[in-house]
Amino acid sequence: MVNDRPERPDRLARPLTSEAPVPSPPSLPSPPSPPFAESVPSGRAALSALPGLFAEEGRVRAFAAVALGAGSAAQVAAAAGLSVKDASAALRRLREQGVVTSGGDGELVVAHDRFRELAREAREARGTEPATGDPGVEDDRAGMIVRTFVKDGRLVRLPARWTRKKVVLRHIAEQTFVPGAEYPERTVDEKLRAWCDEGDVDHVTLRRHLVDLGHLRRSGGTYWRPALSDRAGTA
Repeated sequence: MVNDRPERPDRLARPLTSEAPVPSPPSLPSPPSPPFAESVPSGRAALSALPGLFAEEGRVRAFAAVALGAGSAAQVAAAAGLSVKDASAALRRLREQGVVTSGGDGELVVAHDRFRELAREAREARGTEPATGDPGVEDDRAGMIVRTFVKDGRLVRLPARWTRKKVVLRHIAEQTFVPGAEYPERTVDEKLRAWCDEGDVDHVTLRRHLVDLGHLRRSGGTYWRPALSDRAGTA
């Protein structure tokens, strides 16, 4: 019997000579460069830019907000009393100068290393290094110590380190007693109680430290603060 149907090639028997092309994986974009990495000035250009950077109140307020913990433009705007637009513009300038950056968690932080770098560049530009005997450096250090342990005219606590303790005690003596003036013990205690209000140190301990350091001298029940020349002569 003759088969009248036309012959069809057997699709299953056809050899697989090629396969559909496998698409190549999409190329990953290159990691973005750190923001403003190329625009951050250095050297004298950076130092000269700082006064202008902080001459605008909005940038000062934005910087203060970041220093106090605001981690985003919205938080900076709320903390600094700025619009989000103004806060973003201020932050952009601060980041361009490298004084504000993003931390490991992506939140805004003050670039403390940047300030240390600028301080080093300033010293190099002057050709000087901070010296222990430099009166300006010593005054800055003493002021920082006093601000840490004295708040609103009250002694919060005495520093544990003796060198810092002497700075705080000298400040209290200079602010409380006039050199050469005589004070009865009752008056001394009243004046020192004002420093100790709501603090961790009592006035008796404070008076004893002042006497031990020579900031106050005592004879019977009378106290006085010696003049600087008198203290230098007995040191």
